[in-house]
Amino acid sequence: MSRFDWACLATFILGFILFIIGANIYNSVVGGIGIVLFIGSIVFYISLYVFKELTKPTSPSTPTPAPAQTP
Repeated sequence: MSRFDWACLATFILGFILFIIGANIYNSVVGGIGIVLFIGSIVFYISLYVFKELTKPTSPSTPTPAPAQTP
């Protein structure tokens, strides 16, 4: 996994933990920040994954000829 994947995973876990803490102590600010981090990390990861797939270089349009076979 790349550092980007680890950063997204850490943000995802931090958001989940903050949401649980905010719900446990009835603090809407902490819970709201947790939800934003939780959902934001998912959206950010998916959007960059789609961007990488769309900007990936394509294969050449002309196939390379097969090598000649000798009997």
